[in-house]
Amino acid sequence: MISIWTVTLRILLSVLFGGLIGFEREIHRRTAGFRTHMLVCVGSALFMMTSFLVSSQYGHLGTVDPSRIAAGVVTGVGFLGAGAVIRFRSSVQGLTTAASIWTVAAIGLAVGAGLCRMATVTTVIVLVVLLLSRLEKQIETKKDDEGTG
Repeated sequence: MISIWTVTLRILLSVLFGGLIGFEREIHRRTAGFRTHMLVCVGSALFMMTSFLVSSQYGHLGTVDPSRIAAGVVTGVGFLGAGAVIRFRSSVQGLTTAASIWTVAAIGLAVGAGLCRMATVTTVIVLVVLLLSRLEKQIETKKDDEGTG
């Protein structure tokens, strides 16, 4: 049985981690931002904790696989992420946001499983990757400037 303090800590950590990534998306005015990322992360953490509890409480009745709920989260979040992808003229937009939603779900699953260090490291790395968009834009601007000169 997981204590209420452990549950509270894990939910709050998932709010923090999802919120940090969502805040970055919000700053860049993406379709899925602050609240969406927090909710996906919290929901994933809750699903994972529920999966472990169901497994421990009902395992005596037969084979109970806690990874099945996690697999369902991955599939369900894939559909949610697909909603963030938009085809605009000849380009596709929203792929990074869809990927961030998917990654936030994984972070939530890790937090829910008690793998908080792994979730922390992943959150930091995801934020660094998302901040690379500024570098990417500078490179594109430099390419455009060289092409016109």
